[in-house]
Amino acid sequence: MDRQSDLATLRQRWYDMGFYGSRTLSQEMLAGAEKHSDVRMVFHSDENPREATLGEMADLSRRLATGLRALGLKAGDVIGVQVPNWLEGVVTYQAAMHLGLVIVPIIHIYGAAEVGFILRQSGAKVLVVPAAWRNINYEERINEVRESTDIEHVIIIGDDSGRLGVPWSSLVTDTPIDPHVGDPDQVCVIVYTSGTTAEPKGVQHTHNTLLAEIKSIEAFLYTAGRSVALAAFPAGHIAGVLSQLRMFVFGVNTILMDQWNADDAAMLVEKYGVTNTAGAPIFLRTLMDSARARGHDIKSIRNYMVGAASVPPALVEESHNRGLFVYRAYGSSEHPVVTTGTPDDPLDKRMHTDGRLTPGNEVRFVDDDYKEVPTGSEGEIAVRGPEQFVGYRDSSLDETSFLPGGWFLTGDIGRIDTDGYLTITDRKKDVIIRGGENIASKEVEDILARHPSVAEAAVVGMPDEKYGERVCAFVVLQPGASLDLTEVQQHFITEKVARQKTPERIIVVPDFPRAMSGKVKKFELRAQLKNEFR
Repeated sequence: MDRQSDLATLRQRWYDMGFYGSRTLSQEMLAGAEKHSDVRMVFHSDENPREATLGEMADLSRRLATGLRALGLKAGDVIGVQVPNWLEGVVTYQAAMHLGLVIVPIIHIYGAAEVGFILRQSGAKVLVVPAAWRNINYEERINEVRESTDIEHVIIIGDDSGRLGVPWSSLVTDTPIDPHVGDPDQVCVIVYTSGTTAEPKGVQHTHNTLLAEIKSIEAFLYTAGRSVALAAFPAGHIAGVLSQLRMFVFGVNTILMDQWNADDAAMLVEKYGVTNTAGAPIFLRTLMDSARARGHDIKSIRNYMVGAASVPPALVEESHNRGLFVYRAYGSSEHPVVTTGTPDDPLDKRMHTDGRLTPGNEVRFVDDDYKEVPTGSEGEIAVRGPEQFVGYRDSSLDETSFLPGGWFLTGDIGRIDTDGYLTITDRKKDVIIRGGENIASKEVEDILARHPSVAEAAVVGMPDEKYGERVCAFVVLQPGASLDLTEVQQHFITEKVARQKTPERIIVVPDFPRAMSGKVKKFELRAQLKNEFR
């Protein structure tokens, strides 16, 4: 069977099993907001603090949708949204859903080069951005995007002058729209993620794939009206998108942070009695350290899902000893939650495994020839399930990403034990995960190669207690050339990419360890850094 046939077969299977339904995210969110109209969202921000009920935001989103329609946007059009966890961002997502638009969430720290590529490939007609946030002035980025893309409108939050673009506030009308009734199997969100290629990959999700994920862990995570969630993942991440959508479906009081600050987070947990949160290991580590240092009580947390990076078992054990119910999870933008632990799992399982498959998901382990390995052996993880994306925006990437039958090749190595718990043991794909951010090694290598002193570069993840990994570049220099970290940092600023992609260590070498084919043996470079870390 070909890819489209596999998709059609699996889609029907998930309808038959009850994972898919007939309603869109717009319908589900409006129904949730009506049922839980008094549930509140608190937007914690130094620059744009707000608070509103689900009912108020649902009304605001329908009135914003009328203004967006007046700009000429219609079902199927693409809207880029590069906004932190602000009320305006959440309402924009909802309004776009009501119109049947395709949302492209963009990580708010991405520079003009990354934003321009994403807007061009996605075919976005509109970009929504703040005028400024923290130390980022978006004006230069806006001007560059206008020059390099086919964007028709830039919508600005926080500047009503009209100088930079269409003021967001001017689009909020007095007339609420009647939401578009669309096809729940249509693509509604494209999340761009760094993979093994130099350019970010557009991961396409439908209403049904996202709703399947949202509902997959409902039973033990959220209790409508009683759970209180703290959401700190950036809005451009799949986890950030789901945080904003999930709360309307479940009716959960939520505090959203527009940037991670451990002192603020510990205060918010105590003040609001937060019961549920999630984050990369750095979030958990700094939250516990801050709570201890400042005397905040964070024991109200009943569910802490930790993932998005390698999770030290000692961190989970320490959390347990401090009365927190922490467990690991495994997923990706392509398949948001493949496995998860639960608060009731034995400590040993929560420390050393990434949990069990969530409902509907399946897993296989294959060797380099894509043949299944014996049960209990390590292999590349191939997954499929109702929350799995439907393909990349660049469909040519699908050819090497799926096995027959719709199995997605994750690029991660792992094994499953006799109790059904998955453990990730290695990474086959050439990606660095720094503080929960995926960074493609090839992208960093390509940028380094444009520096006049660099003849060749090999970029790998360097173990780090705080971030999990940092970017380390081994470089071979041009004859007679020299290079230091300051020069590299300036080079990356000039290239206008996100700051976290800049190498944090440079190691100059005469040559790389190579295979007979000439390919760099990156596993030897990683092993060298791991030995230093011990």
